[in-house]
Amino acid sequence: MARTKKVKMAGRFKARYGLRIRRSLVEIEVLQRQKYTCKRCGKKAVKRVGTAIWECKSCGYKFAGGAYIPVTSASKIVEQAINKGE
Repeated sequence: MARTKKVKMAGRFKARYGLRIRRSLVEIEVLQRQKYTCKRCGKKAVKRVGTAIWECKSCGYKFAGGAYIPVTSASKIVEQAINKGE
């Protein structure tokens, strides 16, 4: 698999689609492939299972989140509103 300094894992597209698009794709893919901390157990073991589906490999907690990151800005606002009401 060809990788370059400029576009890293988007090197699989070679010279197609343009540099700007391939760079933005790399940013998104880096975010979605990294591990996140679990809300339930606190371990850094949450990985993306499918589109907007996230699962903790440690405790098995499965939840819906954003397409590329588990917690979106909209969900943060909703959680704040819920916590304010309590």
